[in-house]
This record gives sequence, structure tokens and C-alpha cells, in this order.
Amino acid sequence: MKENDQEVARAVGALLESQRVGVLGTFGAGSPYCSLVGFSFEPGYGRLYFATTRATRKFANLSETGRVALLVDNRGNREEDLHEASAVTAVGPVTELTGTEKDRGAAVHLTRHPSLAGFLESPTTALLALDVERYFLVRRFQEVMVLEVKR
Repeated sequence: MKENDQEVARAVGALLESQRVGVLGTFGAGSPYCSLVGFSFEPGYGRLYFATTRATRKFANLSETGRVALLVDNRGNREEDLHEASAVTAVGPVTELTGTEKDRGAAVHLTRHPSLAGFLESPTTALLALDVERYFLVRRFQEVMVLEVKR
């Protein structure tokens, strides 16, 4: 990994570690759609988890396209955010987990979001994994860096 990639990876990791909620972007039925989701991640940040009810628009959209974007940022709704906030967007394919993969993902997700235990246990809830292909990191309003995730 190049020195610049290491710096970007550290910044991506710090942002993911410091935030608990992101904005999930999906596309389906000819229209984009965004929603808030609690997220968690595997060590190394190559796989992110989130849960949703199967009866949602986001679930229908991600089922249609199989791909999502998840934006995580550290803005505080201040004027300074335009120049000081950082944001990272994770993009890649998403799949609903089953079996032992679901058990593992649920354990990771509940460690970060213990209040979601009842939600995750519901038969109407899907636990999803975003296998990150790349991260786009934006800092200081215009500084954009890309981190390719190796599998």
C-alpha cells in the first residue's frame, strides 16, 4: 500500500469509527432514494453492515440493483463544515445475509448497536452486507481521494 493510500485508509477508518449513522443511497424504479441507517463494519473496513425492514423502499431498490452507496460524514451543521467537515462514501454490491454469515454480521452489528437487538431478531428485518469496492474521501470541501479496497 502506497503512503498516500495508508493516509487515506487511516482517515477513512477514523471517520467510520467516529460515526454510527450514515446516509444510504439506493436507486430503483427510475429514481434515487436516500435514508439514514445505523452501520457497523468488519476490521479493515472491507465489509459494512446495516439492517432494514424488507417492506421498505430502500430494500426494494437495493434488491433491484444490487448496489448501494453509503455516505458517512462528521458535519455538525455549522458554517465551518463547508471547509472543515470530512465525508466518506463507500460503494459496492450489497447482499442479504443468511445462516452463519448472518450470525457473524449480527454479532458485529449488535456490538456497535446493542439497542437494535429486537429489530434484528424480527423476521421482517434483513441484515445486509456492503462489500466495499472503493471509498471516496472528501476533505476541506474540494480535496477528493479514492481508496480501492483489495479482496
